[in-house]
Order: sequence, then C-alpha cells, then structure tokens
Amino acid sequence: MAETALNAPLRSPLSHVADRLTAATRASGGAIRLAEMPFLAQLNVRLDAKGAAAEAVGLALDLQLPLQPNTCVRAGESTVLWLGPDEWLLVGPPGTERDLESRIREAAGDEPVSVTDVSAQRTTLLVTGPHARDLLAHGCSLDLHPRVFGPGRCAQTTLGRTQVVLVARDDARAGFWVLVRSSFAGYLADWLLDAATEYV
Repeated sequence: MAETALNAPLRSPLSHVADRLTAATRASGGAIRLAEMPFLAQLNVRLDAKGAAAEAVGLALDLQLPLQPNTCVRAGESTVLWLGPDEWLLVGPPGTERDLESRIREAAGDEPVSVTDVSAQRTTLLVTGPHARDLLAHGCSLDLHPRVFGPGRCAQTTLGRTQVVLVARDDARAGFWVLVRSSFAGYLADWLLDAATEYV
C-alpha cells in the first residue's frame, strides 16, 4: 500500500540528525547533552491576566499562569511560559493538546480566550550538561548567568541568528529547552553541533 500523508508515520523535524546529536553527546564525555524532544503539545493561550478566566484556567490546569515577565511555571508534566502580558505558551506531553485545549476552553466559560494549537509549529531541543550554558552563550545575546537566567526563566530571543524560545528548566541539572520553528530546526541543530565541537 502506498504511503500517504494520512498513514505515513510521524517524522520529527530533527529525526535526520538524531544520530549526530547522540554522537556529539557521547564525544563530549558528559560535558553537554543534545537531544530532540519531539511532538510536545504546545498551545498558545491569550486571555486577560486580571480577568476571571485566568484564575479558572490556572485551576483547571493545576498551575497558576505566571504573571512575572519571562518566567515559567511547571506542575506535573505541564509547563506554562510567559510570552507577554496576555499571552502564554502551554507545553505538555505529546498527544495531550486536545485535552489541554478542552480544559482551557471549559474553564474559561464565556470569558474571552484564544487557544491555538501550535504543536506542529515548533520542535524542542534539550541542551543539558555542565557546559550547556556556555554552549548556548556562544550564540545568544542574553546574559545566561544563573543569577540572571536561572531555573524558571524563559525568553523569546535568538540563538545562532534563529528565533527561539529559551527555557531554563526548574532544576539546573535539567538544563534548557530550546523551542525552535520546525523550518529552522535543522539549521539550529547544525549550529549547536558545530559549537559543541569545542567540548569534544
């Protein structure tokens, strides 16, 4: 039977470089770890941060929407990133986007809310290890020192001239998420692999 778009297996944007990411991780001797975290559920949520919907949505998701700029909150397997005064990105396990969207809409009730499934728009790179921060600093203009960009921080920025959402995970050992548009993921992976040669 011919493979069609409907029955073709899912392919992540970085499936073609998975072996290279693993090889770079191994060659660094533990200094860095690079891996793709494909197919995470990602929902863009817009609502009034001071309205009734914000609290209701927080209760439905079992986490409070972060109100401080460039912060993120994690509860269980879900993480919410602050993107703007009335905008958040909810990241959850693969395949949970419909359930999360339904919970948000039900909680918001008649309050104005916008929920957009952007899961296919981006993929996520995991960058961890003792030199993860140094590696990212090669191509990011943000001050990534732990005092400034420590656990629980996030920012829309550029890395290697590519627009990304950078997330410092809630435990320093958990490293960083780099959320990148699928169309730029291959370029960014090549950039990271090239920068990682310093630690081989």
